[in-house]
Amino acid sequence: MSTSPALPHRVEDADLSAFNTFRLPGRAAHLIRLTSIDAVRSLLADPAGIRPPRLVLGGGSNLILNGDFAGTVLKIEIGGRQLLRADDEARIVEAGAGENWHDFVRWTLAQGWPGLENLSLIPGTVGAAPIQNIGAYGLEMAEHFASLDAINLDDGSERVFDAPACRFGYRDSVFKQQPDRWLVTRVRFRLPRAWQPLTRYADVARELAVQGIECPSALEVSDAVIAIRRRKLPDPAEIGNAGSFFKNPVVDADACARLLLAHPALPHYPQPDRSEKLAAGWLIEQAGWKGRDLGPVGCYERQALVLVNRGGATGADVQRIARRIQDDVSARFGVMLEPEPVFV
Repeated sequence: MSTSPALPHRVEDADLSAFNTFRLPGRAAHLIRLTSIDAVRSLLADPAGIRPPRLVLGGGSNLILNGDFAGTVLKIEIGGRQLLRADDEARIVEAGAGENWHDFVRWTLAQGWPGLENLSLIPGTVGAAPIQNIGAYGLEMAEHFASLDAINLDDGSERVFDAPACRFGYRDSVFKQQPDRWLVTRVRFRLPRAWQPLTRYADVARELAVQGIECPSALEVSDAVIAIRRRKLPDPAEIGNAGSFFKNPVVDADACARLLLAHPALPHYPQPDRSEKLAAGWLIEQAGWKGRDLGPVGCYERQALVLVNRGGATGADVQRIARRIQDDVSARFGVMLEPEPVFV
């Protein structure tokens, strides 16, 4: 006896405040919760499909809602994680797009498969990780990416993307450049057996030194990253936020040299193409915004890179303080900051 595929769960006039970590108010005309790939296929089997406007939503940790959404929100809740294959060089590990990212990272470490430990405690889902090309403490997700499966929401076609096809950049990918066209269903990572701890980031090295750890295991690196993030960054369960709000700006070598003449303490990090990445948090703090509020949204007192909801904030409030910070940093340093979150 054949069984019919799982049907997607639909909600009309859905409250989205619980589905974004900044805790901003907003409603969707339609919310569809997708727990399996069959549910996605069933949804797209209708010749009409899901017409725009539409929004693909994971954990909502990189989203700024600016009011209600008149279209359909596709909430991705596809689970599952497994070791696909292993050889003498690496392990290929796969996870469903709806899996919690941090839980997935810790699961790989519990199995004895190092590689993703520097990305511990980053909020969001596995499916959102390649969209944003998440990164922290000296590592970008793209460095251990193998491939992913995605479904084209325009025509229902399915495709496997390798790394070049994803067009990864700094907090960027083809999926971010073509929002809500592709729905990521599964992601695979290559975790090399030849592993060395990545501790060149100053905060990580300092945390391990304080603990007296000279040759850390992957789990100890993960624990150090978790401790650092918990000290510096607010827990979205306690205070609404979207993590790091601004990208670290990248400037050419000449522009960086000019800035260093005027601001010798400016943190800067050489890039392979000879450009320089600047510390956005330092720029914001020097512009006087660390710990400062504008209405119900504030610049977090422990990390200037994070904006927080002090209570009752709207998307317009977030946009207002973001623009003020951008203007002040630009006026002082001649550098324009770019937000990380997606505004809807």
